[in-house]
Amino acid sequence: MLDSLSPLELLFAAGILILAFVVRGITGFGSGLIAIPLLALMLPISVVVPMVALLDYLAALSHGLKHRNHVRWREILPLLPFTLTGVVTALYLFQTLDTQLLTRALGIFVLLFAVHSLLGLQPQRQGSRWWAIPAGGFGGLIGTLFGTGGPFYVIYLQLRHLDKTTFRATIATVFLLDGGARLVGYIGSGFYPPSTLWLVLAALPVMAAALYAGGHIHTTIRPETFRRAIGVLLLGSGTALLLK
Repeated sequence: MLDSLSPLELLFAAGILILAFVVRGITGFGSGLIAIPLLALMLPISVVVPMVALLDYLAALSHGLKHRNHVRWREILPLLPFTLTGVVTALYLFQTLDTQLLTRALGIFVLLFAVHSLLGLQPQRQGSRWWAIPAGGFGGLIGTLFGTGGPFYVIYLQLRHLDKTTFRATIATVFLLDGGARLVGYIGSGFYPPSTLWLVLAALPVMAAALYAGGHIHTTIRPETFRRAIGVLLLGSGTALLLK
């Protein structure tokens, strides 16, 4: 698979991974949203999604273990049955739907999330745990299909009004559990041939360095500016996927 990429494409792919995991190191999430639509411009979505899912799982493992004392389990448990339902449904769709259709659908989803980011919509009131039903279901479904189910979990935990440290630890643990379920499904469905595993191995040092850098960046950029910059990036990648 690496042989199919030119030196310029390899450099571009490394830059994408660096950006994606620096953002994850800063915020605790977002790597899949950035990496998958951009990498899908060069590689098949059936390769990109399992590859980034495995990298994300390793990143979530390091964050989840580091802050495990702050995990809010009572916010996680209501999500799990609906997440598993979404994962199973998505694995069926992943194997039956046309790759080009999945790529177009990913582009539409990324554009919608970009608009959400640019508008700065944030839940103000505390929501009930009933929101775990759509959050878990869509998180598992969209996460397995496109590797970008994180926004649904983020919105749910924002509705629960967790403090910053608890939020980071809890969302990392959600990604750990969700990612574990997806990895089992991907392995069982044969989405990790040797070529994909070589891509993961090549990306590991880049991911580790970017996570470390992101975790130690004390940015002076306002959260609104940071969010809008990501939104503009996603607008571009979503549009490119639709035109691919």
